[in-house]
Parts: sequence; C-alpha cells; structure tokens
Amino acid sequence: MLKDWEHAYVAGNTPWDKGSASPPLLEYLERQRMDGRVLVPGCGTGHDVAILAQGGAEVTGMDIAPRALEMARKNLPQVKARWMEGDFLDLEQVEAGYYDWVVEHTCLCALKPAEREAYVDSLCQALKPGGHYWAVFFCVVNDYDGSGPPHPITAPEIDGLFAEGFDLLDSYIPQATYPCRPVGREQVRVYRKS
Repeated sequence: MLKDWEHAYVAGNTPWDKGSASPPLLEYLERQRMDGRVLVPGCGTGHDVAILAQGGAEVTGMDIAPRALEMARKNLPQVKARWMEGDFLDLEQVEAGYYDWVVEHTCLCALKPAEREAYVDSLCQALKPGGHYWAVFFCVVNDYDGSGPPHPITAPEIDGLFAEGFDLLDSYIPQATYPCRPVGREQVRVYRKS
C-alpha cells in the first residue's frame, strides 16, 4: 500500500522531519558549493532547500504533499526558492535537462524498491548533461521488515542503479549525522551525469 504523504503531514506524523537540514549535506557544503539550478525531490518542509538557497543556488523544492509545501512557505518565508507540487517519478512539469544538481535525502528510501529504476530515469531527465547528483543513501534501517518506508539500499544496489549514464566522483561515510542515525548507517555519493 502506498503511503499517504499528505495525510502524514496533515496529521503531524512526520518522524523523518528532524527540524533541520541534513547533517551530511551541511558537512558536504562546508567544503563544496552547489551552484546553479538545484532540485530537491521529496523536499518536505524545506530544510535542505533553505540551506542550499542560503548558499546562493537557485533551488526548486518538490514534494508530492501539498501540506508539506504549505508548511515550507509558511515557515521559511525568507527563502528564495521555487516550491513545486509534483511526483518526482512523473516529471512532465519539470524542464528536461534543467538542473545542474539534484540533491537526494529521504526521497529514494521512501519509494518502494521496485520504483528505483523509475527514479533513476527521472533523475536522468531532470539533470543537464554533466549535471551532478548528490545523495545520502540509507544503508541500514533499524528493525527493517520489508514493509518500509524507509527502505534501505545496499552499496551493490546503488552500483547497479548508477552503472550506466553516471560517473562516480566521490563516495564516503558521512561523519555528521542525525543522532538517530549513527555514523556508518548512511553513505554519501556524488555522481556526474555522463
């Protein structure tokens, strides 16, 4: 059964929203800027969007839940960003080859594993040639019984998804994490679209 993301936001049942930007993203931005047009699919209430916009990027936050975007606009009125309601797996409304970066944090893990190839197809559609994909992948999910979300992903599965059309630029275990995600449960990868 698909998760009703809108209902989760309306009910306030959003344990994935930690109230701040992703620590691995903040760690990365300390040493590397993200310039140009950036898409954050599954942006939720916009914490990652805000930190990227503050760094000077032209950011689009996309989410399937209208309530999440409403909360982002209300809580982050100073953030210069475009907020877009939509499904990342159906990018008809997004300009093909428009983005210099796509930033992944909690979108892929929220999808059923069977939808991962469609996710990569959408990623290829969204990125410019030579565009970059920054992602924090959940490799370990506590007490995972297959029902999810979140759904963990292994390094070999990541390798398979991005074997064609992408060049791996960096891969590491982030040292900055949310307290509920101890070091070693996430992996950051940076790819360039070929």
